[in-house]
Amino acid sequence: MNDSADKKVVLAYSGGLDTSVMIAWLKEKYGLDTVAVLVDAGRASGLDEHQQKALDIGAVEAVVVDAKEEFARDFILPALAANALYEEKYVLVSALSRPLICKKLVEIAQATGASTIAHGCTAKGNDQVRFDLGIRSLDPSLEILAPAREWNMTREQSLEYAAERGIPIPLKKDSPYSIDENLWGRTVECGPLEDPWLEPPEDVFAVTTAPALAPDEPVYIEITFASGVPVALDGRQMAIVDLINEVDQLAGSHGFGRVDMMENRLVGIKSREVYETPGALALIQAHKEIEDMTLPRELIHFKRPLEQKFADMTYNGGWFDPLMDALRAFMAETQKQVSGTVRLKFFKGSCVVAGRKSPNSMYDFGLATYGGEDAFSHDAAKGFCELWGLPLEVWARKAK
Repeated sequence: MNDSADKKVVLAYSGGLDTSVMIAWLKEKYGLDTVAVLVDAGRASGLDEHQQKALDIGAVEAVVVDAKEEFARDFILPALAANALYEEKYVLVSALSRPLICKKLVEIAQATGASTIAHGCTAKGNDQVRFDLGIRSLDPSLEILAPAREWNMTREQSLEYAAERGIPIPLKKDSPYSIDENLWGRTVECGPLEDPWLEPPEDVFAVTTAPALAPDEPVYIEITFASGVPVALDGRQMAIVDLINEVDQLAGSHGFGRVDMMENRLVGIKSREVYETPGALALIQAHKEIEDMTLPRELIHFKRPLEQKFADMTYNGGWFDPLMDALRAFMAETQKQVSGTVRLKFFKGSCVVAGRKSPNSMYDFGLATYGGEDAFSHDAAKGFCELWGLPLEVWARKAK
């Protein structure tokens, strides 16, 4: 720390044990006064209590930021345009929220005159990279502290530290799981999940019904897109946050959206992760279906590997990289014709497309049908095949 640095630190505060202890630790270790920042990206609860708790512990200020709309508009929708799935499974629940949180931390640091930002990420996780890179990308002049990487305290030691200083820790049944959640879904790790052979216990899940216990009758919903953005559910125009929440709740109630995967972390280790992302997965599935109907083949084929690059860059903390600016611009350009409605069917843990339509559909019945209304030029097919295969024919002749 520079001696001349402002004695104020902006802390990414969750209200949990580690970040609560950090308020006292940052004061004792560095003499820093903490501005605790709680960013609500959806599914947050107890924000008022957490805010007051931070003040009671010793924070000079505690700020709650309602960022749900911004999260949906500036982070989820670009990811939806890219059908972003890390390793074709993970919808980037935490990875998408971290650059948003970094943005808010930097804004508040600049507004309060703080020269330092602190976060509670550990040395084994991906989030440390996302926070460090995000903050440095937005304001390289800010110093970054990550106490959990430095102090090496176990949970028991953290509890003892809190008790010695009168830091209130809520008395509740201890959970073996590490959980993060926001508007785009819920992530669970640790505890019994660290055994990859063990089936996830049912107490892991909080927003999805066990498929065997889901309703015995399927349910259908219709999602309408306008230029790649979901704008209506069953014909009802809805704000994006409300639409995501409603699709999430309905899909989850039918047992859809559970993901259990072996994940390749950025830091070089494999991790067993469980996700509940019913709304996100359903919306991505519907969005891809409208793209398949409205985009030409070459654009779709070119877009797919860039979608994977988008997911990888997001996962690896590169949201503010210039390449991501270019990828977001490309994805936005592809969405101009992606309008229409998809009908989804949910039943006992499954989600399938049951219908699709679009005013911009490239599907032509006259060209596709094998019936009497067939308008395809059969006479042109022979010449097309001859010309398409001509290089291969020439090669075959010369290779003999």
